[in-house]
Amino acid sequence: MTSFNPLANILTQNKLEGPNYVDWKRNLDILQTAEEYKFVLSEVCLEKPGEGATQDQIKAHQKWVKADEMARCYILASMSNVLQHQHQKMDTTYDILENLKEMFGDQTSAVRQNALREILTSKMEEGTQVRTHVLKMMSLLNDMEVLGAEVDKATQIEMVLNTLPPSFQQFRLNYNMNKMDFTMSKLLNELVAAETIIKQGATPVVLNIERASSSVQKKGKKKKNVKLNNNGATNGVNGVVKKPKGKCFHCKQPGHWKLQCPTWLAKKKQGVSGNTPAK
Repeated sequence: MTSFNPLANILTQNKLEGPNYVDWKRNLDILQTAEEYKFVLSEVCLEKPGEGATQDQIKAHQKWVKADEMARCYILASMSNVLQHQHQKMDTTYDILENLKEMFGDQTSAVRQNALREILTSKMEEGTQVRTHVLKMMSLLNDMEVLGAEVDKATQIEMVLNTLPPSFQQFRLNYNMNKMDFTMSKLLNELVAAETIIKQGATPVVLNIERASSSVQKKGKKKKNVKLNNNGATNGVNGVVKKPKGKCFHCKQPGHWKLQCPTWLAKKKQGVSGNTPAK
């Protein structure tokens, strides 16, 4: 007699009694995935091939029937005697699981809501290991999937990123700007690598580029030489003359300084003292 494999033994050692439906269903999903039986829940059984059927059609039908029989046996063997008696006459794996869902659906709904609430409220604290945190989030998301919640991979990634502390802000910005396509495993590896850089105190590359660019611009600026024209005014852009501000100390008129004052220059030419202000 062929013995159950180790995964099947997990089910038989933790038989479905009722209150443990969620844990039992999680183990069952692992087993069905590993043994490649899970497709019988999503694919309709093909009609039994008749005369003239091809070998491919016959093999496809036999594969479905065999997988369904094995999955059904695993389920029945992992139930309490009472539940086993209630379900042993059901024809397919799908029928059994649908009936169990109706019986214990309230448990599933409550656990799914708790898992979703924990996902939405989880926040990683600064200084904790990012690997531990992400593995916890992956476990919660897996529970959601096992319990019937359909969350696409991109949304799962966003959920995890939103739980990260401020030290990973640059990582989130790079992810959004570059529209990165991560699996959950790839995200975990990238976050662990980013954590190493953060702990070393390295400055993100993007920030270095921005600062370097700003520094070059500052170094490239040159101080403009201000020259006075013949009238004592400064030459502006494109030759536009800018008059100096303030009043002449000699004639008290605005628009020039004493050294460019026409009155003072005329008196100086005539030999009159330039210290006598105009009346």
